[in-house]
This record gives sequence, C-alpha cells and structure tokens, in this order.
Amino acid sequence: MTTHPRASLRRVLEDLGPTLLDLVRGDPDGADDIGGVVIHDPHDEPVPPPQALVLGVAVHDPTEIVRLLDALGDQGAAGLVVRAPVATDEKVTEAVRRSGVALLGLTRGASWAQLAAMLRSLIAEGDVGKTGRETLGGVPSGDLFALANAIGALLDAPVTIEDRSSRVLAFSGRQDEADSSRVETILGRQVPARFTRILEERGVFQALYRSDLPVYVEPLVQRDTGELSLPRVALAVRAGDEILGSIWAAVHGPLSPERGQALRDAAKLVALHLLRLRAGADVERRLRVDLVGTALEGGPGAAEALGRLGLAEQPGVVLALAVADCPDGDQSAARHARYVAERQRLADAFAMHLTAVHPRSAAALVGDVVYGIVPVPADGPDAEERTARVADDFLERVGERQELLVGVGPLARESTALPTSRAGADRALRVLRAGRGNRSVARIADVLVESLLLELTDVIAERGDPPSGPVARLIAYDAAHHTCLVDTLRAWLDTFGDVIAASAAVHVHPNTFRYRLRRLAEVGGLDLTDADARFAAMLQLRLWPHARPS
Repeated sequence: MTTHPRASLRRVLEDLGPTLLDLVRGDPDGADDIGGVVIHDPHDEPVPPPQALVLGVAVHDPTEIVRLLDALGDQGAAGLVVRAPVATDEKVTEAVRRSGVALLGLTRGASWAQLAAMLRSLIAEGDVGKTGRETLGGVPSGDLFALANAIGALLDAPVTIEDRSSRVLAFSGRQDEADSSRVETILGRQVPARFTRILEERGVFQALYRSDLPVYVEPLVQRDTGELSLPRVALAVRAGDEILGSIWAAVHGPLSPERGQALRDAAKLVALHLLRLRAGADVERRLRVDLVGTALEGGPGAAEALGRLGLAEQPGVVLALAVADCPDGDQSAARHARYVAERQRLADAFAMHLTAVHPRSAAALVGDVVYGIVPVPADGPDAEERTARVADDFLERVGERQELLVGVGPLARESTALPTSRAGADRALRVLRAGRGNRSVARIADVLVESLLLELTDVIAERGDPPSGPVARLIAYDAAHHTCLVDTLRAWLDTFGDVIAASAAVHVHPNTFRYRLRRLAEVGGLDLTDADARFAAMLQLRLWPHARPS
C-alpha cells in the first residue's frame, strides 16, 4: 500500500495540458491538493470547498476576472479556468499575485462539461473515506491517466485508453504531436462517429477483438478535409474472454517486436486497473450507503461518517427522493431486478446532479429512498428554497420517464441536526406519496399540516377509534337510508358555506341542497353556526377514510 494524495494543480496541467489547459498566470505549485471542481454561476454563486478549481463559464471581461479572482482568493480556491484566449493586463496579473489563485485557459472547442468530468475523474473525488490507494504495477490503482503516460513513454507515442463504445477513459501527454482527429477525440472524450464507421467498414474492430496481438491500422483519409491521419496501433484489453476496452497509439509506422510485446504486457496491467475500478465502484457505493445512512441516523458514529464524507461541521439540507408508484410485492423476479437496477441508476444520477451543485454533496440509496445531503451557507436565509429548486431542476431532466417525488427537510445548522432534517424530508415525501396536492417537490414547512393529519390518521388506525358525534350519526343514517348527507356536509364545509358553489359541486339544485343541509343538521344534531362544531366535523371527515364520499 502506498499513499496517493489527491491530484495537484501541477498534475492537472501535466495530464490535461496543452491539449485542454494552459497556465496563463500564477504558480501551479502554490496550492495543495485540489479539493473539488466548482462551476461558477454569477446569479447563484456556490460556496467552493477549500483548494477548489473553479470553472468560470462565460467569464471573459478582465474586470470580471479580477473581481472573481479576489473573491476566490478569500475563499481559498486553487485556480480559475476561463475560456481561451484570456485577455490579461496588469490588473489581472496583480489580482493573480494578490489572491494566490492561478489563472488557466481552456482551449477553444473544448466542452466545459467534458472538462468538469475529466477533472473530477482525475482528482478522484469519488474516493470516499480512503486515506491511501494501492498500486498495480507501480501505478496508483485506477489512475488510468498515469498508466496512459507510462504506456506512451514505452511506445514513444501519444496514447488513449478507450472503452468498448470508443469513449476515451484516459489519455497520455503529447497529444498535440498527433493529428487533428486525435485532438478532436480528446476534446470530445469520444472517437467521432465518422471515424468509427470507417474502422467498422475496414473490419478493424473485428480484427481487434479476435486477436491478442496489436493491430496496425493504415492512415485514414478525412472526407471533409482530405487530410491523411497518422497510422494507429490498437490492442484489445481483456479479462479472460471479456473485452474491457482497447489501447490506441498514434504512430508513424508498425511497432517493433519489442514495443509490440511491451504493449501486450501493458494491456494486462490496464485490464487489472479497469477491473479494480469496476470493483472499487461497487465497494465505494456500498461504503457511501453506509456512511450516508449512519450520518442521517445520528448517534455515536455520525460524526465520523460525516468527516469521511467531507461534511463535518457544515450546515446542510436533506432531500428524500422516491418513485411515486412503488411496485407491489407480487412482482416477478425479472421485474423486481429491473426495478432495483432503475433505482440504482436513479441514485447515481441524483448523486451526479447534486455534486454538480456542490462538490461536497453526498447521495445514496437507503432502502427504497434516495437521500441527498446538500451543504448550504450557514447564513443563507433561503437555503431550503434553493435546495428545492435543485430538486426541481433534477426532475425536469429525468422526471419524464417516471413520476418522481422529492421531500425537502428543514435546514440543519449543525451536522448533529441532520437526523431532524431527514425526518422532515421523510414526512414531506410521505405527503407527496399520499397524493395530497399535485406537486412533485415539497418542503416540510409547506406541507406541515398535511403531515400532521397523516400522523393523526396513523394514531386512529392503531387505536381503532371510530368516528363519533354528529359525523358518526350522519354516516349511520346514510348507510341505512341510502342518502348522501355526509357528502352534503363535506361540500358545504369545503366551500365555506357557499350554498351555490356547494350545490354545483354535488350536482343538485341550490334549494335541494338547502333542504339537505337542514336535514343533516337535524339528523346529526350539528349546530352549523358553532365554529368548534364545524371544525370537529371537518377534522373527522379528513381523518376517517370511510367517511369520505364514494
């Protein structure tokens, strides 16, 4: 076992530059390990973790860059990334020196979303509660970028490691020495479809997956520009009979036997790292579930769990997400397996969404509910409302496939109050599941009365208490005489005594409704002028399901 710190700014520049990033101003060694990746939003500025790398999307003006650098310096950020070319002047240079925040430029044509994904992969934000990482072949376990650099040094060529779908998992340095198609692949983290079609037509993939030897690929002619690309050497990465991915090197000719053997040996090491990443993802998911569950339950282990999640001593809000219609217990095994897999995909998507909002957010599937813990500023007056908007944004993105519900708990100003926030989120979610209202996201403060009514219903069901007083007499009379006095009373109470509106609700003439109103007052012994009597009747009609109209 060897310790493996989180990636530093120097490491980011070595692995992603100059293909993606250039250092414009500042000292890359001035910051410790990067603590997270944050996307800057001038209208809803997040609170970055210490040593964060901030992505300044749409930040161009030098005055705005100076203001942002000063603000990030006060927050202890490590660097600011803006779109190249970066307009720098003396004020920008002085702001970099004053704040201690390095200024980087993102290559034109590169996607911010792809950069964020690569940065988060590179700095290993998913390592939950780990203090060290094991090495495989001298390379930290799962560090595919370091492995790609090592293979590139062995072959003296720029290298990419790709999965079965030709998505780029990692790449080495010196990509600028390759052709334009390789640069396009790196920027998009995906081999362009026009090139994969050509490779399929040539039978390259068939040869690649059938052989355990390197496959030499002749140069491709780009149809749009007529430019001739460099040749490629590719080798499948296998674990037994399973194809895990492939290694691609941009070369100037076939490999020598020695380098071909070195590539084959490297492919075995890549397979170990990919398998370790797959197993580590499952272990990490189980660990995150345990840590999130422990933190939300409270008790002696909560402080340690929050510390390992990076949420110690931080105010936060708990979200509870669930599917509106849960399947019954009589479902088939195949249907249950699909339901479980869909819940896990939903949990992963929710975790990714929350992490984009705040890098220190944590989410996990606990039972049938996906819980999320979102850190918020301690002095934020609208913390719950902002967190509810985050949930709304998530439902807008994924909610079309199935009906999802999200309960939002109260603000926990101290980490020890997270169980209270979790209880509030559960109560709000229960109200939504009960179908009270047409909303999909609710704060407990907004549905507190409905939650109390549901809890009173639980007490009544546990005790077996029947209705009493005037409502009980009206229920018995309706059952014996096939009348609808209970419906009449409900309509009158729901419309605040408006006979015209109440009669329209039950589809009778107003005079008929007035007669029924007098009749129910006589039969039930109900004084409709008494406020307490009206409240008692309304409460009973809300609480007893069998008192509701058919």
